[in-house]
Amino acid sequence: MSAVVIGFIGFIILFALIGFGVPIGISMGVIGTCGLWYFFGTGSAIVKLVYTPLDLVMNYNFAVLPLFLLMAHICFVAGLSTDLYRIASKWLGHLKGGIGIATVAASAGFAAMSASSTATAATIGLVAMPEMKRLRYDPALAAGTVTAGGTLGILIPPSSTLIIYGIMTETSIGQLFVAGILPGLLEASFYILTIYVLCTLNPALGPKGPKSTWKEKITVLSTCGEIIALVVFVLGGMIIGWFTPTEAGAMGSFGAILFSLIRRRLNWPKFKQAVMDTMKTTGLIYTILIGALLLRYFVTVTTIPKYLAETVAGLDLPPMAIMACVFLLFIFLGCFLDAMALLLLTLPIFFPLVTGMGFSPIWFGIIMVKMIEMAIITPPIGLNLFVVSGMAPDVPIQTVYKGVFPFVIADIVNVFLLLFIPGIALFLPGILY
Repeated sequence: MSAVVIGFIGFIILFALIGFGVPIGISMGVIGTCGLWYFFGTGSAIVKLVYTPLDLVMNYNFAVLPLFLLMAHICFVAGLSTDLYRIASKWLGHLKGGIGIATVAASAGFAAMSASSTATAATIGLVAMPEMKRLRYDPALAAGTVTAGGTLGILIPPSSTLIIYGIMTETSIGQLFVAGILPGLLEASFYILTIYVLCTLNPALGPKGPKSTWKEKITVLSTCGEIIALVVFVLGGMIIGWFTPTEAGAMGSFGAILFSLIRRRLNWPKFKQAVMDTMKTTGLIYTILIGALLLRYFVTVTTIPKYLAETVAGLDLPPMAIMACVFLLFIFLGCFLDAMALLLLTLPIFFPLVTGMGFSPIWFGIIMVKMIEMAIITPPIGLNLFVVSGMAPDVPIQTVYKGVFPFVIADIVNVFLLLFIPGIALFLPGILY
């Protein structure tokens, strides 16, 4: 059998393992190692199996992931999400659908600290869902807002998904972070516009909240001014070149600990919880990454990317039409795969194909994260759908599906803007790097 056929057989077995409930990291590691054994023998497979985890764990640049995760968990245990939501609701709550708009704004703010979609949805949702219920928001709109708002956590930097993309493709994490700023803000704007339009057409969906005085608006800013300054300092310092992404993660973690101590919101039990949660999350992600790297070696040997590139080149389609087809395929796969599986299973195949057509790896990273965001909120198994459903057991999952639909439409429009106007993602990296 040819190497390409062996590769496709490997993927069939991989999907079967995942379907039977084998963890994705283990599944990819098994297929990658067995594939290398088939092509090169036992010795080479064992060498890759031993040195791949060692190289990953000992690489200084990869420390950026646990450092930003520690920053996120410190902010979570210190209750900073409540402050962000209070600020957003004071400034935006009086608008049509104002509390929903405030939820998106708070999600965008927390995304700059959390690096995670589910963490953003769960944290902001715990504060926002009761408030929207109290103001008699439509349950579908409330659930859809929290579900979609959470996806900002994997686009607005620091983003764990962009970090993993950078590791897997050897792309500058700093440039990916900078490239995610404008698309992240654009996405938040699309969500806010969606809520405003829905509530303008039907005010009963999202009644206005109480109007705050200017004194209340200014006063509430003081509740988390230090953290806002920290985020600006960390991201700004990384952009200017004061420190690397790894050093930025260290500064963010140190600053979060310092400000939480100053505000007397961090004690030993909370700090211990944050560290343990960081270790658990890092261990889980590193296990998946090790499996993905082993699978990448196997995929490279099978020459599947080269085969697909040659096949696509023979279709006589313009590059943008091919990218549109990739986008439609991601929408389909997102209905059945979770975000991490979608990223790690498709990246070894599509990255060489896309960069081979001359597209920027930075731009494709942002596009891929956007498509993964859609997977997180796309029925039937979008992870954020079940996170929100779990937080609000009185809201049926079918209601969550209904509520997220307008935001999926907004995401589709947003992705096509990024596809046909690459400058949205490449403008800031082009200026700053």
